[in-house]
Amino acid sequence: MKFIKEEKEKRRDYIFKKDDKTKTGAKIIVLALIVLVGAVIVSGMDFKLS
Repeated sequence: MKFIKEEKEKRRDYIFKKDDKTKTGAKIIVLALIVLVGAVIVSGMDFKLS
């Protein structure tokens, strides 16, 4: 099983395809994770100050 499939490769056993939709989706997921980690850090600091 291959992790990332090239655009012109003909195979069915892959997890991600190397195209614009996958790249955009990965950027959105990474951005959401960064926001969530930042929110956890800020809320932890808020609880520590209270």
